[in-house]
Amino acid sequence: MICQGKDWTHVSLIVLQKQQGYNQKLLSMTTKLRRVEELIEDFRKRRPIRGGSLIITLYGDAIVPRGGAVWLGSLIAALEPLGLNQRLVRTSVYRLFKEGWLSSRQVGRRSFYSVTGSGLRRFSTAFRRIYAEHHVKWDGIWRVVVTSQVNGAGRDNLRRELGWLGFGTIAPGIMAHPMAEVDLLTGTLQDMGLQDEIIMMSATSENPADSQPLRNLVQTCWNLDRLSGDYHRFLARFRPIWAALESADSLDPELCFQTRILLIHEYRRLLLRDPQLPKELLPPDWVGASARLLCRNLYRCLLGPSERYLSRTLITADGPLPEAAPSFYERFGGLVDTLHRVPSNQSAQ
Repeated sequence: MICQGKDWTHVSLIVLQKQQGYNQKLLSMTTKLRRVEELIEDFRKRRPIRGGSLIITLYGDAIVPRGGAVWLGSLIAALEPLGLNQRLVRTSVYRLFKEGWLSSRQVGRRSFYSVTGSGLRRFSTAFRRIYAEHHVKWDGIWRVVVTSQVNGAGRDNLRRELGWLGFGTIAPGIMAHPMAEVDLLTGTLQDMGLQDEIIMMSATSENPADSQPLRNLVQTCWNLDRLSGDYHRFLARFRPIWAALESADSLDPELCFQTRILLIHEYRRLLLRDPQLPKELLPPDWVGASARLLCRNLYRCLLGPSERYLSRTLITADGPLPEAAPSFYERFGGLVDTLHRVPSNQSAQ
């Protein structure tokens, strides 16, 4: 049947409307994905780019769960699009090697770097904060560490390490935290060789958790107002990216990998300053909870494509990366269902 006259005009109008709709949809998606490209470009423009910190993020998030060792050349290939040139990656890896984070193994002319035992303990401490679910009810007990018996640089190092565990200084020579994990605390002290030089104790407060003196102490020790502002900036940056990727018809694996690493990198930097206080001591509607939910949702969205990119890019001494350890799939309350995610506008084939 051949369309003629008004019939042909009607068909042409339908085709034109569909084409316009497609073009508008394509323009909308291009605009949304531009936010992702801006995230990557903003990171590339940072000066100085702290290569060692980003490499720690990459190892902890993606490499340790999949064997923990990769060829330096493949690491360079993965990081160059983020603005880390070959020289910067090599220099940063060497520094991490000298600092005891990484160990080296030579196979022919290739160098393979893996996380050391002490590095792995430090990774587990930092990354447990990122991925583990936090639903423990506070028992009202404070863990207290008396640091006054440690002198000089040793005390400064101790304060820094305890700060990473969330401790705050409540008085000169005294640091405390309401929910510190004893095994992490004792492990840190043992790694520093200070287990026999400091005093640890437990204490309870007679004040209610919502009492003003206790809230004043919390605000003084941990500066929650500044942390709240940092969380709000994190939400402003990554919410549009979540909206763009969640509604995308298809997801580019390399773009997903880059976004995933920058997401966890930024979130990790926030958590290094977040003492992870119990909700009883936090302000109502604490913004950190919204930031965690966003990070979880975006991470799940990015996981499948980014894992495929890692499988084809990073190389071990035995070939491609092995499958991730079972514990990897427990992150953010469970990841198994997200590995083969189909974007919301794309039908399963």
